[in-house]
Amino acid sequence: MLRVQKIKIEDIYVPTARRKLLHPETARALAEDIVENGLKTPIQVRQDGKRFVLVEGQHRLEAMRWLGEEAIDAYLVQARRH
Repeated sequence: MLRVQKIKIEDIYVPTARRKLLHPETARALAEDIVENGLKTPIQVRQDGKRFVLVEGQHRLEAMRWLGEEAIDAYLVQARRH
């Protein structure tokens, strides 16, 4: 069973290929929803040395960054490298 962990946003690396898929307007709309309802679903990350690599949840991560948050709820998963 996965446990939710608080991870510093600055410690999360977003792979270059994923960054190209970001839609800023989606992240801003999601940020508004997070302000009203909170973050409903944690992002997914895998550990790579001292940093974490984003597996799922780029728009949630960017929304939290846009809101000025320093940490985000995340599931630590075992995932293949992309």
